[in-house]
Amino acid sequence: MKTTRHRALTAGAAAVSAALAIAIGVRLSGYGVPLALLSACCLSCLATFSSLLFRVIAAWSTTTHRCTQPGCDFRVSLAHTDATESRRWQEIAAQHPHRTL
Repeated sequence: MKTTRHRALTAGAAAVSAALAIAIGVRLSGYGVPLALLSACCLSCLATFSSLLFRVIAAWSTTTHRCTQPGCDFRVSLAHTDATESRRWQEIAAQHPHRTL
């Protein structure tokens, strides 16, 4: 379940991406770039900026629990969970059987 804060961040990221794409389009239009190429460039910039910002938001809202034993690569990443569920996975990460290399 997405929180209100996550929805607000997503909407803000989309607005920032659109503003950056438009700014680039305005700058390029001054150089006589054809409309088809200008549109393609703006859409490409919009997709790139959106992808980058959405990845940052996803990383920011994800909690990762790792095993503390050296050589163990156990980890679990949680997104949009409450404190109880996060604590449960933290305990699982601390108590799982450790793999030896």
